[in-house]
Amino acid sequence: MAKVFTIPVPPELGRQKRERTSDQRYVEGQKTLVEAMKYLAQADPVANRPAIELLSEHVRTRFRMTDSPLG
Repeated sequence: MAKVFTIPVPPELGRQKRERTSDQRYVEGQKTLVEAMKYLAQADPVANRPAIELLSEHVRTRFRMTDSPLG
């Protein structure tokens, strides 16, 4: 059995959270990937399924959920 050690760290109450701002290039990158997935799905959804899954996984894991390419 492994032992897990935790070191408690008190929260910094005086620290202010930084507001996230949307970078236009970031959102454009999302739009480009979404358009690529749409194109692949229209061209041949069965043959392009691995490519669509790869792009979908990239979008899902690399982008923040608060940034929407659909807006």
